[in-house]
This record gives sequence, structure tokens and C-alpha cells, in this order.
Amino acid sequence: MEYYTIILRTIFVYFILIGVFRLMGKREIGKLSVLDFVVSIMIAELAVISIEDPKVPMLKHLVGIFVLFLIQIFLAFLSLKSKKVREIVDGKPSIIIENGQINESEMKKQRYNFDDLLTQLRENNIKNVADVEFGILESTGKLSVITREVECDRKTNSEVSPLPLVFPVILDGKIQEDHLKKLDKTSLWLRQELRKMGIRDTKNISICTINNNDSLYVDKKDD
Repeated sequence: MEYYTIILRTIFVYFILIGVFRLMGKREIGKLSVLDFVVSIMIAELAVISIEDPKVPMLKHLVGIFVLFLIQIFLAFLSLKSKKVREIVDGKPSIIIENGQINESEMKKQRYNFDDLLTQLRENNIKNVADVEFGILESTGKLSVITREVECDRKTNSEVSPLPLVFPVILDGKIQEDHLKKLDKTSLWLRQELRKMGIRDTKNISICTINNNDSLYVDKKDD
């Protein structure tokens, strides 16, 4: 009878967890942030406990699973509305390599060592750090690598590196001053370019990036 109960509980919890993770969103089954990882471990632990001891009421442990589910959904909703909440909950990307130069201080801050860096560079088929325009350590711990793409300036006949479309200058209606600074642009320049496109209010913009020819890519928020 005890084995029969364990089998039924296992099947029941299996479908409960499938439903919970589906409702949490596709991100939960993709690259996990620190928060996602912690929540996943806690849910898994509660699920195991609810199965292994048939004498304890199953509802007692399922309540904990649903509480974690509600917390995750609530934080995900807040993250959609606020960049600051996203940075607190998920963290923010860190630039480890810029223009072929390694940022050791940022590596120390992230407790990210050279073995980790070299391993992930090899995974990205990078043989030389000097070939990297930007190496960005994402909040999931993955290293995103953008290599140098050398082009020729027709006027000066010299090699130039095109501007990578990495940093959004407007995100969720807010101007990203730190990103503009990295791209040697100002908010005044950005607003002037937006006015040329007939856009006066940045609050209506979902995301805006700068193209190689200094033109803007703008995606407005859905009505």
C-alpha cells in the first residue's frame, strides 16, 4: 500500500511541477538566473519530501511549492515594470572584455577567474582575446562574445570597426545614459535624432539601438 501511495504521489507531483514551470514562463527552463536557480532547487526539494514520506499530508508540502510559484510570478511581473527590480532580482551584465582589453577589476567583483574566461572563450571559438570587441558576462553566467569586424573607410581608406548593436540607448522608455557614454553619444544627440524621426516622447519607446551609420533602430511600445 505504501509503494502504491508513493507511485501515485510521484505521478501527481510530476504533473503539478510541469504545470508550475510552464506557468512560470519559458525562461525558467532555459538559462537560469540566480533567483531562478534557487527557486528551482527549493521546489525540487519540497517535491521530493512530499513523495518520500506517505505519512505526511501531501498538501503541507504543495502549499510551499505554490507559495514559491506566486513569489516568482510576482517578482517577474515587477521585473517587467522596473529596470531596478530586474537588476536586483536578476543582476545585470558585466563587461569583462572591451576592445580586446580584459577588465580584471570587474572579474574580481564577479568572482570570475581566468580559467572561466578562457574556457568560455574557447566555447565561443575565440583563439585570441585581441579579436574580442566586447565580452559580456550575462546574469546567467554565460559569456556573450562580440568579435571585431573590420571594415574599410572609403574616405580615409583606413580600417574601422563598426559599432556593435549591443547596448540599447533607450529601454522601457528610459534613456540609458551609461550606454550612451560607452558609445560616445549624449542624450541631447539622441533626442535630436528622435525628433528627426517625429518622436518627442521616449516613454513610448520599447527599445532603441544605434546602427553602424549612427541611424537609430526604434521599436515603439504596443498600444
